[in-house]
Amino acid sequence: MEAGALIIIFALLVLFAFLGLGAWATVKAVGAAKRGVDRTITQARRTVEDTALRAKSFGQVGVAGALAQLRLDLRTSMRATQQALYQGVQVDASLKESIGLFERLSAHGYELDDELKRLEQEPDRARTGAMLPELRDRTAKITEAADSLRWAARDRARRFAEDDLSALSAQIEVESGALRDWSRESVDDLAAAAAAWDAQQPPAGRAASAAPSGPAARTPEPPAALNPTPPQSGYPWQKAPRPETTT
Repeated sequence: MEAGALIIIFALLVLFAFLGLGAWATVKAVGAAKRGVDRTITQARRTVEDTALRAKSFGQVGVAGALAQLRLDLRTSMRATQQALYQGVQVDASLKESIGLFERLSAHGYELDDELKRLEQEPDRARTGAMLPELRDRTAKITEAADSLRWAARDRARRFAEDDLSALSAQIEVESGALRDWSRESVDDLAAAAAAWDAQQPPAGRAASAAPSGPAARTPEPPAALNPTPPQSGYPWQKAPRPETTT
């Protein structure tokens, strides 16, 4: 009974373990799906907002068009810099410090974008128009800093690629030279070996005179087989021998 109870308890523990593992996997899958949906919604919302800002900047004049253009410039610069840095850090770990600076810059960018968004709904256009010079300066400072980080990261990546290509080209030149030297040495070795072989061979006349002739030169016949073939019959004009009679 005790052994049966232990087996049942062990089976229940294994069952609960599988159920817990299945629940954990389900939660992880749901979380991943939710993050994917949220990411898709965020990208769609961002695309819609950029399209609306672009339409406002081209279709409206005055304060509304200027605010839309400032928001569009700010968002475009920050997004491009973010993409360049986060992609570059995967192959260049030294960009982590640049990402830290960009995150601090992003806080100012978000604050300015929220302020520009609120001013778009501001009914007092005269006061908003008076704030445009200061808003342009803030936008220019943030976008110039973001552009500086982005172009520095791209220049660094391009410089690394050029240095790697130069080193690879130098290695290929060295290897190509080694292959050419190896080819000439091989041909020279083959020629020297052929000349040494020709020098060791006797002249043709001496070889012919040294060769045995006559009966001694004939190759010995192999021994007869266990079942030798019967002798061939004599010439046609020979008579067959008569069998001896016993009488």
